[in-house]
Amino acid sequence: MNSYKYTAQGVGGIEVTGLIEAIDEVEATAKLRQQYEIVLSISEVKSVSDMLPSFLTVDLGGKKLNKRAFTMMCSQFSTILKAGIPIARAVRLIGNKTDDKFLKNLLVKVGDDVESGRTLSSAFEDHGGGLLPPTFCETIRAGEQSGNLVGSFASIHKHFDKQTKMGSKVRGALTYPAFVFVIAIIVVIVLMVKVVPTFTSMFDESGSELPFMTQLLIGMSEFVRDTFVYFIIIAVLFAIAYIMYRRTHEGAMNLAKIQLRLPVLGNVAELNAASLFANTMATMMQAGLPVTKAVYITSNVMTNALFADKTAEMVAKIEEGRTVVEAMREAECFPDILTDMVGVGEETGEMQATMETVAEYYDNELEQAVARAIAMLEPAVLVFLAGFAGFIVIAIYMAMFEMYNTM
Repeated sequence: MNSYKYTAQGVGGIEVTGLIEAIDEVEATAKLRQQYEIVLSISEVKSVSDMLPSFLTVDLGGKKLNKRAFTMMCSQFSTILKAGIPIARAVRLIGNKTDDKFLKNLLVKVGDDVESGRTLSSAFEDHGGGLLPPTFCETIRAGEQSGNLVGSFASIHKHFDKQTKMGSKVRGALTYPAFVFVIAIIVVIVLMVKVVPTFTSMFDESGSELPFMTQLLIGMSEFVRDTFVYFIIIAVLFAIAYIMYRRTHEGAMNLAKIQLRLPVLGNVAELNAASLFANTMATMMQAGLPVTKAVYITSNVMTNALFADKTAEMVAKIEEGRTVVEAMREAECFPDILTDMVGVGEETGEMQATMETVAEYYDNELEQAVARAIAMLEPAVLVFLAGFAGFIVIAIYMAMFEMYNTM
């Protein structure tokens, strides 16, 4: 939608100014004429990015999908197509107004393809650069085949809006404890490298015998100070090795299993996998995709490698004639409630409605599990910081008391 500033003349010749949202100037004028007798002037309100010089709006980063902008794009498609605007024009309108550089460039290419006669789904698939979610292109393709493209965009908007909000909640909840943990590490390093050595020189000059805790503190400080650079090198090498190992199939599977076995966080990972499975299956089935195709696409969006692998294996079993619930039970990784609810959906013939219900259940469970994990993590970080700081203070004070006694 575009914003237009207008000046109109109402009853009694009174001039009124304001803003109105519309697809283009023609629609804005039509809306205003329904409210006022005369439209004196109307002009489009430019966004901030439109008014900036081109060199200030250069995309410095690489290609990356902005989930919020992408979700907004889906919502705009649903609204504009519902108004009866042709697909090619809708692509142009949305592309002109989006501030996201990747989506703007993508929509320009998609618009050219659609105008030349290609389908919207194939254009998005070819120019998406592998960044668009597989659920998006498949849902749009199903909408084109069924003639309900508006419904497909509405469905995909609802799906990604829920996923974006859930991701924001999880990231927001983790921000504070992560920040506290980083600050704790920095404080400890500063104390060990800068503060403790200051007291060490003072203790050495006194010549008195130091308590064991003080000697331990000084030894730790000297160790950290002497090996600080090596720790950084080791940490960088470890990070590189971790990334390379995670990219291998065996490494991804082993790390996924470890993640699921972690206390507290393992439960969060399992609930997240169940939520993704239920939400994606519900969206795919609402779009009218066959079960095997829906399960295959769902396997591609699972973030845990073990769940992704087991879900992909289900496709061949379903094609052999087994039911979805039988394939899930043989996978031996899905939660019992999710498996049982899928069985109920298959027996009643209401798989989509059942998936929507179980998706809502797991979304709530995931949110509560994250809150519990944060509630346990925050005190642990604070106790660690307070304990270490207390150890340093006690070690220093014990040495100072020993110095005073020998004076």
